Amino acid sequence: MSSNWDPLALHSPSHSEELKVSFPQEHVMLMTLNRPRHLNAMTPQLTNDIAAILNWFDDEPSLWIVIVTGEGRAFCAGADLKAWLHNQSSGTANEQENVASSVHGFASISRRHTSCKPMIAAVNGSAYGGGVEMILNCDMVIASEDAVFALPEVKRGVLAAQGVIPRLGRVAGHQLASEMLLLGNTITAIQARDRFRFVNLVVEKSAVVPTALDIARQMNMNSPDSVQSSKEGLILSQKHHFEEAVQTHSMSLVSKRLYHGANIKEGLAAFSERRKPRWSNPAKL
Repeated sequence: MSSNWDPLALHSPSHSEELKVSFPQEHVMLMTLNRPRHLNAMTPQLTNDIAAILNWFDDEPSLWIVIVTGEGRAFCAGADLKAWLHNQSSGTANEQENVASSVHGFASISRRHTSCKPMIAAVNGSAYGGGVEMILNCDMVIASEDAVFALPEVKRGVLAAQGVIPRLGRVAGHQLASEMLLLGNTITAIQARDRFRFVNLVVEKSAVVPTALDIARQMNMNSPDSVQSSKEGLILSQKHHFEEAVQTHSMSLVSKRLYHGANIKEGLAAFSERRKPRWSNPAKL
């Protein structure tokens, strides 16, 4: 695949025990939410940890894919509602401004659109509220057969405001998105895959992370320049009309890196010579 992988040379930013970071496979980072006693509900500390790690990941050329999962029986229970109640009761809540100014959204993931590197969700258990918001912004989703999903904000008098509404509407269609958003009921992994269409694969619980790693391995058999440029094209298609998306993508820095980089030459040469390509890290933008 490539010959420039040295996990011992990677030095991620310091972070709290609320997040675990590892490099289990060539060019792959595994990020595990580590608050199992609290169903991995999000905290300001955990959000800051994720932001710092993902910002570093984006700038590290040897890391091509990130997998996000949760420790214990839940993926992520969403926001800490008790802390939210405290802020509301004390008059310190400032939801509208916080949402509008949140560049990367819930957990620094739900609205993150600055990275062209693929993100895979390995959903090991239940995902509620912000946990679903995170999942809907991942590029592929592997779910445990016992995983459940819900957007129960309407049952608590709050709002799923960090990007999931337009994403779910686009993926599932207006009526099915309305079913999740307006009823707030729980759906199964099979329903998330077959009806709502935001889960790619449903597997046994013990196979969730291994399956995500296998998907990452398959992705990494391809040129990282091509993979990242393809993801950028998908992101642009959500922002622009067809022709504008094509034109913007064709002239982007990511496309320029692809067409002028080493991997396009390597891929074409490997095809001509009937051998497997040896990909190199994409150049920094």
